[in-house]
Amino acid sequence: MNTKAPHIRTEVQVMFFDTDCGGVVSNIAYLRFIEIARTLLAEKLGLALAEMAETQRYPVVVRTEITYCRGARLSDRLVIEGWLDHVERARFWCAFRITRSKDNALIAECRQSLALIAMPTGKLLRLPESWKKYRNLKRNS
Repeated sequence: MNTKAPHIRTEVQVMFFDTDCGGVVSNIAYLRFIEIARTLLAEKLGLALAEMAETQRYPVVVRTEITYCRGARLSDRLVIEGWLDHVERARFWCAFRITRSKDNALIAECRQSLALIAMPTGKLLRLPESWKKYRNLKRNS
């Protein structure tokens, strides 16, 4: 049985602080958009912000791979989709796609590897038992 990957979709509007002097979105702003989507996805996976703060267990980014396909501009409305892409015992991958809503143009694609750690020690933790159902995910779900 192949469990469907948790998936989120959110929208942002490009603001002045997201752009450079030419009105084009700065590379770092895309990572902020992905951070928003990753936080929403974490909540869907049972890693709510308040609970993480209480338990001191956090998902941390280990690796980011991003492909910029075309530039977004000031005032564009962007759709960010994110999903759980792959799960191991102590590490998981999330994937993201950013498109411009008015024409569905692909702006960027991203994959991030994350691990769950306990703070303040930074000790690596195994992923929750409830995530075992996601170990057989077909990539790009």
